[in-house]
Amino acid sequence: MPQVSVVVTTKNEQAHIGRCLGSIKAQTFQDLEIIVVDNHSTDRTIEVAKSFTDQIITLGPERSAQRNAGVASSSAPLILYLDADMILTTGVLADCVKRMRADPNLQALYIPERVTGDGFWVKVRRFERAFYDGTVVDAVRFVRREAFDAIGGFDLNLTGTEDWDFDLKMRHHGKVDVATAELHHNEDGFSLKRYFSKKSYYTTSFAPYIAKWGADHPDLRRQMGIKYRYFTIYFEHGKWRRLLSHPILAIAMYYLRFRIGINYLRRNTNQSI
Repeated sequence: MPQVSVVVTTKNEQAHIGRCLGSIKAQTFQDLEIIVVDNHSTDRTIEVAKSFTDQIITLGPERSAQRNAGVASSSAPLILYLDADMILTTGVLADCVKRMRADPNLQALYIPERVTGDGFWVKVRRFERAFYDGTVVDAVRFVRREAFDAIGGFDLNLTGTEDWDFDLKMRHHGKVDVATAELHHNEDGFSLKRYFSKKSYYTTSFAPYIAKWGADHPDLRRQMGIKYRYFTIYFEHGKWRRLLSHPILAIAMYYLRFRIGINYLRRNTNQSI
């Protein structure tokens, strides 16, 4: 039986899936299985995936169902779930397994995420994402199978906020921490139009997420609140030094954040009319 099951969700990811699966194959820790759960791709995603693994499931409609299905078909006591545009540095699995074995009380790990790619807006996104590791706007990614089953996996009713919901359930369940090794998130070819469209789509599950946990839950107040999302998260724990050291990136980051906020308010206003 493998010690780690890596579950990768895909949908028309022929441009990314090879690098993702290749980075899993290149891990220094090799006692693993790879499970690809594909949402009815119409490109060469499955063809490419077959060159890395024969464990391929076809299932939709969204990532929550795909991830749950991948874990259900897995056989390892430790689970890592990835998106197809993520690339592991070579020591990620070794680091995570070592941490889990050293502390039986540890239930899940955040993995620091570095945005990669070329272009100014990718630099802005890399700058922004560095503030989020291990915070309430991040989500654990490496988990014990027993813990995953105990919290019921991912909520099938949520899309976009399913990671926050999963993270919140896991933190309620037990101890979590941040890994040392990092993964890379490929955002090469970044488009402002696609970015804002994706963020707008994800806001559709804000209402059921808030209804599930309550607007007064302290984590939701930080996730949804202006004070934390626009100020505290960038200044806490000495992070203000990084913010002030890169004024151009900081201004561009705030442009993205305010555009997302405005689009969210506009969407909600239109829906309430």
